[in-house]
Amino acid sequence: MDEPIGTARTTDSTEPDTTELEAGGLEAGGLEPGETESPEPESQETEITYDEQLYPARPRRLRPRANLRGGSIRRTVSDPRAANGLNPAYVQWLVRQSMLKDADVLSRQLSGSPSMWRNPYARPDARRAVSTSDVWFTAYPISLITRRDQTFLAALADPELWSVFERIGINGVHTGPVKRAGGLRGWQETPSVDGHFDRIGTQIDPIFGDEETFQRMTDVAEEHGGVVIDDIVPGHTGKGADFRLAEMAYKDYPGIYHMVEIPPEEWHLLPEVPEHRDSVNLDPATEASLAERGYIIGELQRVIFYAPGVKETNWSVTAPVVGVDGVTRRWVYLHYFKEGQPSVNWLDPTFSGMRLVIGDALHSLGDLGTSALRLDANGFLGVEKSAEGLPAWSEGHPLSHAANHVIAGMVRKVGGFTFQELNLTVEDIRDTGAVGADLSYDFINRPAYHHALATGDTEFLRLTLRTSLELGVEPASLVHGLQNHDELTYELVHWATLHKNDLYPFRYQEMPGGELAELIRSELVEKLTAPTADFNLVFTTNGIACTTASLIAATQGHATLDSITEADIPAIRDAHLLLAAFNAWQPGVFALSGWDLLGALTLPRDQVADLIADGDTRWIERGAHDLLGVAPEEERSASGMPRARSLYGTLPEQLARPDSFASGLRDLLRIRSRYGIATARQVDVPDVAHPGMLVLVHELETLDEHGLPIVQLSVLNMSAEAVDGTVRSDALPLGATVIDAGDDSEVTTVDNLSSFPLSIGPYGVRFLVLRRAEG
Repeated sequence: MDEPIGTARTTDSTEPDTTELEAGGLEAGGLEPGETESPEPESQETEITYDEQLYPARPRRLRPRANLRGGSIRRTVSDPRAANGLNPAYVQWLVRQSMLKDADVLSRQLSGSPSMWRNPYARPDARRAVSTSDVWFTAYPISLITRRDQTFLAALADPELWSVFERIGINGVHTGPVKRAGGLRGWQETPSVDGHFDRIGTQIDPIFGDEETFQRMTDVAEEHGGVVIDDIVPGHTGKGADFRLAEMAYKDYPGIYHMVEIPPEEWHLLPEVPEHRDSVNLDPATEASLAERGYIIGELQRVIFYAPGVKETNWSVTAPVVGVDGVTRRWVYLHYFKEGQPSVNWLDPTFSGMRLVIGDALHSLGDLGTSALRLDANGFLGVEKSAEGLPAWSEGHPLSHAANHVIAGMVRKVGGFTFQELNLTVEDIRDTGAVGADLSYDFINRPAYHHALATGDTEFLRLTLRTSLELGVEPASLVHGLQNHDELTYELVHWATLHKNDLYPFRYQEMPGGELAELIRSELVEKLTAPTADFNLVFTTNGIACTTASLIAATQGHATLDSITEADIPAIRDAHLLLAAFNAWQPGVFALSGWDLLGALTLPRDQVADLIADGDTRWIERGAHDLLGVAPEEERSASGMPRARSLYGTLPEQLARPDSFASGLRDLLRIRSRYGIATARQVDVPDVAHPGMLVLVHELETLDEHGLPIVQLSVLNMSAEAVDGTVRSDALPLGATVIDAGDDSEVTTVDNLSSFPLSIGPYGVRFLVLRRAEG
């Protein structure tokens, strides 16, 4: 009998399960564990072709009748405690742990249901998604300090927390990944290598809670006008049961991954795997050698998380693994990210990877009751060999667009929506979003607004905003975020790759995109990290590990954490509210984290020395925090993360003070809600007289008494000095009265040059609404 989804499973037991294997071991995909085939007599082969000589790994023409198994089957005897493919109990234990098995069960439950036909699903609808929920709290499970013996999900299901969120204006919670993650070695579970983004099961990880608590959280959210957002990871899994079964060549499981069996006569090409490891990364020479022989497609367009001696290519090789048919194999497998995150193959003939991912998504939406899903690493779902001498095509591939269409369409079909974290070119974000996710994370402007604050100059930010508009990515389709669990990403992929040779106007000259990206990165590193600020660290080639508060502290001249005193907090708070206003006072979703709400600083590196030892410096920015002040004595979260220093205090404390960050945020969000800026349309990002100023011009969906859209301006001062400037845009109606939404006062009128004067204080923000003149 199939095991119901969500049933708790024990993965650390050393007692093998002796349940008999399910029927069907002779189906396409593998023999029964412990069985091997007698060798067939080889037929006379004709002379090989040129292609076969050049690419010996290329499969011969499929001959179905010749591929049918023949001969007698030999049964082997295995130790019942052995953790290998010859032990039927171990293999069946893995099957019951696997996501593919759960996906098959769930899909059969939903097939033929009328609920699958009630919602439109073909096209993304950003404004519908934003109307569902437009201000998100992005949680990070291992960093939330909870009450003693309270799980993470129980904390997020607390009505008191949702009451506080409702007072501030937060109407959505993105939980972060809470399902089982990491890997399996033998009968034992191994920890996550990437913050639970290496999923190995559809079940809730017991360290975070259980399925019942998750469902209660979605009910509490609904009572407070909010929704819950979950994650799926369509690009990779961890090395859990699915990967271990794939290594054993069990049934459809190898089809989940981009993995290639290397024949024993070629093992001399492969590096040895140390006893304590299960795989090693290939160096570039081995990658090239295997590509020349046609086994793999070789070098990809870039190596994410590149680190010499750790990850030099996107390919790793397994140690020898005994399969269910008794054959020992070594596999080379693709992983865009870490070695423990094997990539999912979306175009294998078994479609196993697709089945696994869709099943995981339907479990979150159907069983758990979430309203939306984040698609993590969804831009890397297609990979293809390029012309000789060129890297393989792995970014902007049409298969990624097709796979995203399938995922997002399925989610919309059951009434949800999706957003994607896609750090590629603006065109890639546009094209993927045209058929796939309803919303995209704003990687376009995120490094640019940090650069504007660091330099007091908004020129590059204005360039990114205009580029987004010109290429068809509306702000309403973006999730504009402050800090999340990741680094301040500054790869600037749009400028550094596809447009590296295009010229852009910058600082009174024409600059190629590649040089522009390098200049912005170098200035961010110079102004935000040591020796300027020793508390922020570079993270590989991807960006800078920091919190929003620690980034601001660096821009304000603090070289160490100890130099930040109580007297410095108001200036940091004001700059933090400025960045919140930039993200909240434009169309789209506004997202922020617990680190933002409490003004958390980075952790001293010696407190997370073991976590950053392999180069993943992001752990300094993931300090533990206590939103409600429920455990003031705790110095660590239940997962062991050290408590970060909080500049602002708990949320109840802040809401009791009108000058706090949370109170200021509440006021910003009230204005956002009152005028419906979330679904507005951005029409202009005009030039400015002072480099620190930024002006965003929007048309609201609300019409005025003339039947025309109300024009709104978000005006910000990204510098620490007061500015007397002029706002000018052709989108401003002549003679209109300028009203400050903060106090409904009349500021001035728009003159015949479509402009008006404006004074704005250090780190100041003004939400202005234009009332057209009569007649």
